[in-house]
Amino acid sequence: MKQSINIIISGGGTGGHIYPAIAIANEIKVRYPEANILFVGAKDKMEMEKVPQAGYEIEGLWISGIQRKLTLANLMFPFKLLSSLWKAHRIIRRFKPDVAIGTGGFASGPTLMAANQRGIPTLIQEQNSYPGITNKFLGKNAQKICVAYDDLERFFSEDKIIKTGNPVRQDLLFIHTKVEEGKDFFELDTSKKTLLVLGGSLGARKINQLIEANLDFFKKQDIQLIWQCGKLYFDEYKKYNEVENVQVHQFLNRMDLAYAAADFIVSRAGASSVSELCIVGKPTIFIPSPNVAEDHQTKNAKSIAKEHGAIVVKENELETFPVVLETLLKDKGKQESLSENINELALPNATSNIVNEIEKLIS
Repeated sequence: MKQSINIIISGGGTGGHIYPAIAIANEIKVRYPEANILFVGAKDKMEMEKVPQAGYEIEGLWISGIQRKLTLANLMFPFKLLSSLWKAHRIIRRFKPDVAIGTGGFASGPTLMAANQRGIPTLIQEQNSYPGITNKFLGKNAQKICVAYDDLERFFSEDKIIKTGNPVRQDLLFIHTKVEEGKDFFELDTSKKTLLVLGGSLGARKINQLIEANLDFFKKQDIQLIWQCGKLYFDEYKKYNEVENVQVHQFLNRMDLAYAAADFIVSRAGASSVSELCIVGKPTIFIPSPNVAEDHQTKNAKSIAKEHGAIVVKENELETFPVVLETLLKDKGKQESLSENINELALPNATSNIVNEIEKLIS
């Protein structure tokens, strides 16, 4: 692979698309410090903030998804797509990338389409067990498709698929050495068990309502909470920071320390979260969001549960949650088996393996 390379990476909308993209960029920079890396995202989405924080340049496209009902945004979609395609072509003509990488999200569509039209090799990193519309479309012209689950031949050409796993934050690989640091960082009571609640970067209404409704139950069980309620809900739930043994966070900047400090975890089942939790290896209860394309979070969660690596509680069964959690709290053998089984599903070298495939496209 030549030393002076130009790489475009496009993906965003949620942390599940952004953090894998940043992890890939970081690995490229480790191998090729002189590499020029440009991100392309969607204007007004969280990547426009998170990518510069990670030290990379980003350009924004005027693009968004299609709503399930007739809205003004839907009527604007063709104009947004044309505008984004035009700008993507302009970016690619100026930047001259050697390869374009898509990690999912609306902006990756126009970016990789423009790259394909200009004969630039493309690689898709598909995080979920069920691909979204954008990646299914882009997969037809991509040279490589890096996946985290089996059985994606239904959607992509088998000869393009490489099972690499999903990129994860490299600081998670050593959390077993950070337990004491994590408890100190979050000022936890070391005599109590800690439940970490994760609803995704924006938050999950149903999970937040569940936690709020069970605060007395958690007190009776003598457990303390690190509750990441999300950006959309922080103003509503921050009042519970006044409750003993409860701390509410909009966002967790030190996820490694949160994972290290936790004894049990309740989480959505987005692809990146599932991949991280496999590496973390803590007893986990997944509450998948049913409001995503083809219910892929439920499929992600069930792929772990069928290997006895996690417990799944559906949103329409949340009344069972206190019993499920209390049973788990009392069963040390179950805790140990869940931890061992989920950890066996980890693919910790995913980022390195994806960059290996990128190198093949450029060399």
